Amino acid sequence: MTLAAAFFYLFSTLTIGSAVMVISARNPVHSVLFLILAFVNAAGLFLLAGAEFLAMILVVVYVGAVAVLFLFVVMMLDVDFSELKQGFLQYLPVGLLVGLIVLVELVLVVGAWSVTPQAVLGTPTPGNMSNTAALGEVLYTQYVYLFQAAGFILLTAMVGAIVLTLQHRTNVRRQSIAAQNARTRASAIELKKIPSRAGV
Repeated sequence: MTLAAAFFYLFSTLTIGSAVMVISARNPVHSVLFLILAFVNAAGLFLLAGAEFLAMILVVVYVGAVAVLFLFVVMMLDVDFSELKQGFLQYLPVGLLVGLIVLVELVLVVGAWSVTPQAVLGTPTPGNMSNTAALGEVLYTQYVYLFQAAGFILLTAMVGAIVLTLQHRTNVRRQSIAAQNARTRASAIELKKIPSRAGV
């Protein structure tokens, strides 16, 4: 067994074990920590496959932002998960159906890759170019318009989410920059002459 194969079995075993613990752990905080462990081991698998850019994105985006956000939300909200689990059985058939569909899709993808591995990648990576450079070459040459369209769609979704959740409260004093810039010395300062020993 080579060193790469040993690391592959190590990372894959830890990834599968962490994924099982994510859905079987009773404490939601432990589930998020196991999710972070699964992401890190998946990044190790990407490194073994030569996709260093995807490994870096997985660690920076998912572990550094999404999983930590999940952890903070779970810790701050203090959700009563025992109450949420009461209606678990009524959603069990739908969950099994979705799981079966995902399993069939995974089998089809793995079967297609094992039959024709060259058909999975539409654009082969040049031998004299790194993974990050090849990904940038494909995104910014062949798929540049689709890439920019995806960016505009995400920007629209972000602005829409901000607009929908923005609430203006009537009893809160807000800053008026125009009124602040229009202030003069006469309107901003008022001098009062207080008699001696009279107090304020």
